[in-house]
Amino acid sequence: MPSFSGSAGQIMQLIDSHCHLDDDRFDGLRDDVIAEAAALGVTRMVVPATTANRWEKVKHLCDRHSGLHAAFGLHPMFIEQHRVAHLRELDEWLEREQPVAVGECGIDFFTSRIDEKWQKQLFQEQLQLADNHRLPVIVHVRKAMDEVISLLRRQARHGGVVHSFSGSEQQAQQLYDIGFKLGIAATVGYQRARKLRAVVAAMPLDALLLESDAPDQPGGAHRGQLNRPAYIAEHLQTMAELRQIEAEDLAAALTRNTESLFKL
Repeated sequence: MPSFSGSAGQIMQLIDSHCHLDDDRFDGLRDDVIAEAAALGVTRMVVPATTANRWEKVKHLCDRHSGLHAAFGLHPMFIEQHRVAHLRELDEWLEREQPVAVGECGIDFFTSRIDEKWQKQLFQEQLQLADNHRLPVIVHVRKAMDEVISLLRRQARHGGVVHSFSGSEQQAQQLYDIGFKLGIAATVGYQRARKLRAVVAAMPLDALLLESDAPDQPGGAHRGQLNRPAYIAEHLQTMAELRQIEAEDLAAALTRNTESLFKL
């Protein structure tokens, strides 16, 4: 695995802007995963919760580790678990816990649009909560990019990130123009991901964040394995090659971008 050593031999510091360390698949491994990441310079991570029954676990995890930063939200892939009452509870959590963002939230039409009305309502309500609490949003979107951009343009006043971005250059520019950043996952390492690679090469540097989405979305070198935050070393290098800049310079810029968005 590549290290984060810069030209002076010092380990570069990076932030994993999207990591589900609360996932049950990390139970029994979590401390080792955090230590492994820290040894390679990944000392800070944003941990977004996905359902109301995960908020407590995310809070406990982030309370235990100073480098972990919580976000709380209601993820569209778990739409059957969400209730209207959870929005009121989320409002209370945001006020009490002071997380770095609202999320993970968004719209997912990958399987079907059967829950379209409820998904949009949940997303819009969470955008309103983010506005009320002056927080950015962490957005999940599949097969609904144009709908999401339209809603963000109208409601998201404090910016955010579309995580694991997979849209077009035009959509990337539209998001950038309204103050949003693009989370880049290990899929950028696949040669067939031509659209994403073009976005990474072309967008302004301050548009980009680095993320693992662990334990999901491992890169090609870890196909079939549990993804880990430490592995962002690999697609950092890919991104640097696409942009034709030094990995050290890219690492510093991505760290600044993440600190700025989440006020770390």
